[in-house]
Amino acid sequence: MHVVIMAGGKGTRLKPYTTSLPKPLVPIGDSHAILEIVLHQLASCGFTDVTLAINHLGSLIRAFVGDGSRFGLRVRYVEESVPLSTIGPLFGIRDRLPEHFLVMNGDVLTDLDYGDLLRTHAASGAPLTVATFHRTVKIDFGVLSVEDGRVVEFSEKPVLDYHVSMGVYGLSTRTIAAYPAGLAFGFDQLVLDLLERGEPPASYQFDGYWLDIGRPEDYDEANRAFERLRPILLSPRTPEPV
Repeated sequence: MHVVIMAGGKGTRLKPYTTSLPKPLVPIGDSHAILEIVLHQLASCGFTDVTLAINHLGSLIRAFVGDGSRFGLRVRYVEESVPLSTIGPLFGIRDRLPEHFLVMNGDVLTDLDYGDLLRTHAASGAPLTVATFHRTVKIDFGVLSVEDGRVVEFSEKPVLDYHVSMGVYGLSTRTIAAYPAGLAFGFDQLVLDLLERGEPPASYQFDGYWLDIGRPEDYDEANRAFERLRPILLSPRTPEPV
């Protein structure tokens, strides 16, 4: 099984932690980088091949991960000369990817079974399968709907329920076959293209632990919770065949 990890971003929202380190190498707890945890998890889920898309401080990621052998993985790299967003780096390496593969951000902390997600995607026939997480947000204000200067609807401190992308998804090479190499292209653009073409992505709903480490407060929360979460984040799994 093959996974492409997007690890080229500058991690601007996570400054000052990312001033001298790429975000995937920011440490969690006392002894593990985020990317290190992810690579151990992927190996335990049955993945064998990893492509790391790198750019900002990419030499540090190369030095840390190497060829991947210490994780039980084969790791190759694709380095962006210009930023290509979250999907664009795939267009230049299509011939090196299998029919179905996983794509993920390099800053995700979760106990998601990556192997099951990819197997589900491959069996579904969907062009894209998005790992989704349920969020509930309480708005601490009275919310008004206003039309032509008049209040037409009012809701006192509503609670909003919605599903968000976890930054992990199954993808097929046919889905990206028409896009030219070198095109900067984001996940949002791909989803909108698929919806416009009448090829809706599938949802892989997940209700375990997930934290997108995008802001300093998220990073602080990850460090506070890591010792409690270590058994579920780093517990070995028995891989299942695809």
